[in-house]
Amino acid sequence: MARNKYLRPIAHRFLTPELWRFTRRSVPRGVALGLFSAFIIPVGQIFLAAFLALPSRANVPLAALVTFVTNPFTIAFWAVLANKVGQFMLQLDAATTGVASEQLESGAWQWVIDAFQVAGVTVVGFLVLAIVSSTAGYLLSSAIWRILVARRRAKRLKQMEARLDQRLNAN
Repeated sequence: MARNKYLRPIAHRFLTPELWRFTRRSVPRGVALGLFSAFIIPVGQIFLAAFLALPSRANVPLAALVTFVTNPFTIAFWAVLANKVGQFMLQLDAATTGVASEQLESGAWQWVIDAFQVAGVTVVGFLVLAIVSSTAGYLLSSAIWRILVARRRAKRLKQMEARLDQRLNAN
């Protein structure tokens, strides 16, 4: 990366060791950024996650890896889910929009309304999915990290107590 002429100006930022370590702060940040990037843009989400990881000091490889939650095999599922979420969030109803809606629907603007109702609703759904999934991912990965660390500490304490008991019994 440091030898590439296009990446050389920012390579020192990517190569800092703190961005590649698994710590209690960098892991949840990496998960959150990866999930956010996965749902915000359908193409190039790995690069977005990596670049967002720089200023937030998140784990770069984890942020890039988590973006694979949206991939060519699952994008259809996520698009349908985003459309349903967008419809729920916007609560589009033709009867509540009034006279302006009747004038627009009667003329040449009908295709614009139809396009917005399909694409716009889906975009709103993806935005909601990005925010909700990144928040849930941050909280869940933070909780899992704490549980794993607590288990390791408890195991080490038991081993230390067992060694101490052995030494006391030997004397």
